[in-house]
Amino acid sequence: MNEPIPVIRDTDCGTARLLPDVDRDRAWLLTVDGAPQSYVDLDQPEHLEFEYVRRLGHVVDRADAPGVPLDVVHLGGGALTLPRYVAATRPGSRQDVAEVDRGLVELVGEHLPWPAEAGITVHGTDARGWLEAAAEGSADLLIADVFGGARVPAHLTSVEYARAAARVLRADGVYAANLADSAPFTFLRSQLANFAAVFDELAVIAEPAVLRGRRFGNTVLLASRAPLEIAPLARVCAADAFPARVAHGPALARLIGGAEPVRDSEAVDSPEPPEGAFGIG
Repeated sequence: MNEPIPVIRDTDCGTARLLPDVDRDRAWLLTVDGAPQSYVDLDQPEHLEFEYVRRLGHVVDRADAPGVPLDVVHLGGGALTLPRYVAATRPGSRQDVAEVDRGLVELVGEHLPWPAEAGITVHGTDARGWLEAAAEGSADLLIADVFGGARVPAHLTSVEYARAAARVLRADGVYAANLADSAPFTFLRSQLANFAAVFDELAVIAEPAVLRGRRFGNTVLLASRAPLEIAPLARVCAADAFPARVAHGPALARLIGGAEPVRDSEAVDSPEPPEGAFGIG
């Protein structure tokens, strides 16, 4: 059988590369302009390779009882790692994916196709625009993992964006976002302030070294108008192959400090990661 070979293509938002994993059959890494975006195992969609994606997977697992279908919105598509995970672990779920890079959507559909019966609908459109046009109270779970290169676009970092997310979620729905920052956490604190102005419950999940400000890294932000079940989430994150800590309550209030919500007129892209922070060898 022929060995899989890398696929390189210029898409709408950069140069995308699909790189086969030599250690796992039919597993691929997607990078855009050198920044890792997704890892997909076509034979085992339940396999989550990236640390922050595993944490988002834990959130998916606890959004309802095991196997119960969910209505899920994904802002940012990449190679559809989490939509495939939801389809495999919660059959019958209805999922909408907003991915602005239509060329990337075509590339993934061509080389890493997802099952027609997976319940995944991909929209080649801007995440904020799609969210603002979506039906009110239509989602159980909203997962945001949108990066232009290695930075979250400014129009997805404001309090108005947080309100748009809240409008689409059901009363007990959960918002989960992948963010990246480092001490003094100017960007992360502003995002927490945005969502604290709209949602009743907040938490963050991150590696302890990241939360202590020792290095730049990914943080998963959670927000809900209903109580979040922190204890079981904290246990599973601590026991993971890549242990993480859940900050909630007073610890999170201390992290937010005096940060204020950021309006559209003041919003900026998330910080540029340091050289090599998310690079691949």
